[in-house]
Amino acid sequence: MAGDALIELRGVNKHYGALHVLQDIDLRVGRGEVVVVIGPSGSGKSTLCRTINRLETIESGTITLDGVPLPQEGRALARVRADVGMVFQSFNLFAHRTVLDNVTLAPVKVRRKRKEDAERRARELLDRVGLAAHAGKYPAQLSGGQQQRVAIARALAMDPKALLFDEPTSALDPEMINEVLEVMRQLAREGMTMVVVTHEMGFARYAAHRVVFMADGRIIEDRPPEEFFAAPRSARARDFLAKILKH
Repeated sequence: MAGDALIELRGVNKHYGALHVLQDIDLRVGRGEVVVVIGPSGSGKSTLCRTINRLETIESGTITLDGVPLPQEGRALARVRADVGMVFQSFNLFAHRTVLDNVTLAPVKVRRKRKEDAERRARELLDRVGLAAHAGKYPAQLSGGQQQRVAIARALAMDPKALLFDEPTSALDPEMINEVLEVMRQLAREGMTMVVVTHEMGFARYAAHRVVFMADGRIIEDRPPEEFFAAPRSARARDFLAKILKH
């Protein structure tokens, strides 16, 4: 599947001062592939995710999206960002706008869609994430899980080629996590290309095509989930799994 790479990182390096957060990262994500990135805190997972649409800059290496090098800035970068949706840990919804407005804003402003078309599509997407009845509400009237599902609908409204998820459930109460993961599992089943940074091992085990394990800014393992969870090759991965699966 990775033969037709939609996202490709080669020799990517990133520093924060003296801290070398990404060290010679090579990663290919095929069209329709779900790659889950796991690892201890501070391993570089979120930074890796954020470099893919240049929310974080890199010092060296190359990143290509659908065969095109990631632009530095300006309109070309805005076009790439429109093609790669991002779902953050904190939902980043506009508090003063309704759910429907939050989902339609970017398609109208960035994609130049007609308002009626954008609203029709937004209602379809809200129905898809189980929130059709909440279109007229404001974010503060929704639970955290509902807000995150609105954020997913908002990302999908741009018809992206790929979606990036940066710890999408870590700010949620436990009972809300599954409603968000179920939407993500459905997207995976439908063939959406996804890079997911998460601590949810069940999602990694059952929804991913590949699990990428990071530690100290490096990719230590990159394997199918059934192989990785059954027999991690590195001591770092074995230690990590032993700790996380205890909880």
